[in-house]
Amino acid sequence: QVQLVESGGGLVQAGGSLRLSCEASGRTLALYRRGWFRQAPGKEREFVGEIGWSGGPPSYADSVNGRFTISRDFAKNMVYLQMNKLKADDTGDYYCAASPSGIGAYEYWGQGTRVTVSS
Repeated sequence: QVQLVESGGGLVQAGGSLRLSCEASGRTLALYRRGWFRQAPGKEREFVGEIGWSGGPPSYADSVNGRFTISRDFAKNMVYLQMNKLKADDTGDYYCAASPSGIGAYEYWGQGTRVTVSS
């Protein structure tokens, strides 16, 4: 089993920054992709970005491209989501996910951390 735990959420003013962290434990050697998703109040969960195991560049949703950056620390099994120039629309619960597969649906999910951006 794989366990994912997010941290770093909170309240921030529009234009500010936050960094979310996702720690993986368990069968972490099997992990390939690590992703971030978010769910705004009353809306469906949406893709934010992801990063593979090979060290290639992350991919991002258009809505966050240029403002958010995903990075990972292989030694610590950590993945980070640096969020800059935050907007009120970025408010929501942020989830990290992991999969041993390079494509397709994610298999493992964290419990989420809440980000609130005040305008």
